[in-house]
Amino acid sequence: LLQEVEALVSHWNLYINLGGFFVGLFSVTLFGPWSDSVGRRPALVLPAVGMAIQAAVYLLVMYLQLHVAYFFLGRLLSGLMGDYNLILASCFAYVADTTDKHTRTFRVAVLEACLGVAGMLASIGGGQWRKAQGYINPFWLVLAASLAAALYAAFCLQESVKQQKPARLFTLSHYKAVYRLYTAPERLSSRWTLALYSLAFFLLVTVHFGTKDLFVLYELGSPLCWASDLIGYGSAASYLAYLSSLGGLRLLQLCLEDTWVAEIGLISNISGLVVISLATTTPLMFTGYGILFLSMAATPVIRAKLSRLVSEMEQGALFASVACVEGLCSLVATGVFNSLYPASLHFMRGFPFLFGAIILLIPSAIIGWIEIWDSDHDYGHFSDDPLSPADG
Repeated sequence: LLQEVEALVSHWNLYINLGGFFVGLFSVTLFGPWSDSVGRRPALVLPAVGMAIQAAVYLLVMYLQLHVAYFFLGRLLSGLMGDYNLILASCFAYVADTTDKHTRTFRVAVLEACLGVAGMLASIGGGQWRKAQGYINPFWLVLAASLAAALYAAFCLQESVKQQKPARLFTLSHYKAVYRLYTAPERLSSRWTLALYSLAFFLLVTVHFGTKDLFVLYELGSPLCWASDLIGYGSAASYLAYLSSLGGLRLLQLCLEDTWVAEIGLISNISGLVVISLATTTPLMFTGYGILFLSMAATPVIRAKLSRLVSEMEQGALFASVACVEGLCSLVATGVFNSLYPASLHFMRGFPFLFGAIILLIPSAIIGWIEIWDSDHDYGHFSDDPLSPADG
């Protein structure tokens, strides 16, 4: 019976995640470019309301003991309104609207640090709350937080788009705006740079999601055999990387260009994963966590560099495409790393972490190559001058 339940949970999780991803894929690429015209506030209110609807549906399912398929319905409704990915896209676009090229990287890093702190608080507080009172009460907090976010975006948040103009929502032009980011012939060098940075971002985030899912399994098994307290400390250490990366990024920016900050972050990530892949004792495992202290410094640099490659009126379209890439990363990471872990147990338990470290060599090479190319050709950034080499 337990195996049947586990199989059903696995299947329904797959259906819910796939359904939410594909519906959200079309919604995010619709609402993101639309926000470039009408403003960011609608693109922040809609997904927050959608997540509140999802939480309400989940509460109804639990109170009325409805069929599990209604969970799927709640996720689809949230996906239609943009879901979590649209909130991410709109928030990063908002930061891009309100910063210049010198401060953007750090502001983006602050936003990513907020994600890490929120994840840490949710993991610690939510787990203890569920253990004490069950599953239902925490979802009331989810509902209240989603509604609070929607009300704050609607009535308190200042609009960041300077030149708002009416625009139709249901039109193919919004999808074409995302397509033009990667195909516009008038900005050939920027187009290739955008594609390469997107590839680097995809590989980096895929490794991050994939390895993060395996940490607890790796710690539970032999020879570590961690108890729940050590697993909690390990989880806290992994989330603290967001804050340590923020502080490290700020200090490194005082003497280094953003590109080299990203390279140092990738070196931290690669070295930490190699140590963790070989960890057979608790001190060595925590040493690996310690080496990861700059592992989250590369993603805000890539987001900031991507935003500089497009105009102010394309930030929503850009971060909508980045959000879709991030959603795809989650699916690919789950499929690849969760399959690789049981397949490699017989020869090396830590092989998925070593595999992730090897994969990270690719974005490291991409970022370094782009920096060398830009320094030689002075290409890679969007300019309003039609004769600028970055546009030609």
